Amino acid sequence: MTSKKESGAQRRRGRPQSFDRKEALCAAIRLFWDRGYEGTSFDDLIAAMQISASSFYNAFGSKEALYHEAIEAYMSIAGGWFLSILNEDANTRTVFEDLTTAAAIEFTHPDRPAGCMISVAATQCSPNQSRLRDLLAKQRTQTEDAMAQRLRKGQITGDLPSDTDIEALAAFYGSLLRGMAVQARDGASRDRLLEIARIGMQAWPSM
Repeated sequence: MTSKKESGAQRRRGRPQSFDRKEALCAAIRLFWDRGYEGTSFDDLIAAMQISASSFYNAFGSKEALYHEAIEAYMSIAGGWFLSILNEDANTRTVFEDLTTAAAIEFTHPDRPAGCMISVAATQCSPNQSRLRDLLAKQRTQTEDAMAQRLRKGQITGDLPSDTDIEALAAFYGSLLRGMAVQARDGASRDRLLEIARIGMQAWPSM
């Protein structure tokens, strides 16, 4: 005969505790951002997200599927300020100065992991995680493509010399932003990043 205590335990196991999916995803983003994909264990995730293993699988499917969702959610946030600045109604140099300045601020918020979740993620990983490396490389490429598109617009409107190598300039500023993200991860202050941004603007093509 099953006791009332055993019956209650069985019901709790069979009915996963409800949770706020958005809050759980935010917790996962912070953990992946701070530790990377391979540095984050399944036990780390369910502890940070405060959910059971069964709830995790029911809601997110797998660790890799959750990571994809976390990257998309992060990009919707980071992409917000990035694209907003690229679409500013200002001359191209001002736009890129604002972009590098904003990056210095965004990468050094005291209430979240330093740097950029995409910039330093999966640059080194095991062979069986090559698809994640490719995913993040694609995200970084899309960032440079967006900058190149804005630079071409500036070239058309006369903000940039006609002989400017657009792809090289976009790659330069993409590398600058990624380098600033690494500096932030290594503990560089906001003031230091702002100075790096200022120096980076000295590479701007002269008219």
